[in-house]
Amino acid sequence: MPEHNNESLERKLKDLETRYSKLATSSSTGDSDEIDLRELWRAIWQGKWIIIGVTFLFTAASVVYAFTLPNEYKSTAILAPASQNSSAGGLAKLAGQFGGLASLAGINLSGAGGEDKSVIAMEIIKTWGFLEDYIRENNIEAEVFAAKGWDRKTNKIIFDEGIYDTESKKWVREVASSKGETAMPNSWELYEKFKDRVRISQDKNSGLVKLSVEYYSPYMAKEWVDKLVLAINGHIQTQDKAEAKKSIEYLNKKINETNIAGMQAVFYQLIEEQTKTLMLAEVSDEYVFKTISPAKVAEEESKPKRALISVLGTILGGLFAMTFVLISYFRIDKKE
Repeated sequence: MPEHNNESLERKLKDLETRYSKLATSSSTGDSDEIDLRELWRAIWQGKWIIIGVTFLFTAASVVYAFTLPNEYKSTAILAPASQNSSAGGLAKLAGQFGGLASLAGINLSGAGGEDKSVIAMEIIKTWGFLEDYIRENNIEAEVFAAKGWDRKTNKIIFDEGIYDTESKKWVREVASSKGETAMPNSWELYEKFKDRVRISQDKNSGLVKLSVEYYSPYMAKEWVDKLVLAINGHIQTQDKAEAKKSIEYLNKKINETNIAGMQAVFYQLIEEQTKTLMLAEVSDEYVFKTISPAKVAEEESKPKRALISVLGTILGGLFAMTFVLISYFRIDKKE
């Protein structure tokens, strides 16, 4: 019995020792945290002049960098989708009346003319093919790819002479000819340069569309917006005219192939609706988008945000300096 009591007492003592050691460890950890915070502040205070100096250098560098960036100007036009519901309404009525008969002839009237041309146009204007055609048709390859600024006094674009020689009107950039590259930028390079300058969006509440271009010259930005509106209207207009003519030819052919009066009635009404579409495409200049507020020549630059660049440079410099000071301090402290 005494031996058993001794063993139980030893166990209890060991438990108490374990608990005490845990408490001591936790308290020492708290003290070390306090010491770490004090050491951290001491390290920052000792290196305050380094932090101030490096931060000042970063601020000065960011300010200089911000002022070396060329100004860019944004020109914006507000557009409204052109109303083209007459043709779509007519085709919808035909689908309700003669959908069954038309399906016998292999013609699908469901959804005919029901697509939103403005939405289609907004997507097309962002595409590689459309923007490439726009650049080529307007001969603005050099302005898109080689420009680096704008001279306000002469109202002329400043080109990078290492890319494009303005006197000889030739591309002179260095390329790897072994890889099949040429001095003249290819289709993809032009698209990559130009796509970020064009912005188009639609307000969900009003349905109005904003088309904007950002460029070094405010005059050229305004000109490009106007030409983009004309180009997208003309693009959809040409497509619809071609489709209408093709449909009319097909329907005339079907009329000659059938003797069923009901089918002929459907075909004649379809030809009438397609003729309306063709006439609308022929006479309407603002086929998809109507200009509500035309683009203006911007008076103030939209880019670069020089104040923001300077603030970010200051913050980055301060963080870099503090990190350097802390690492240096604790390395020296470890060696000692």
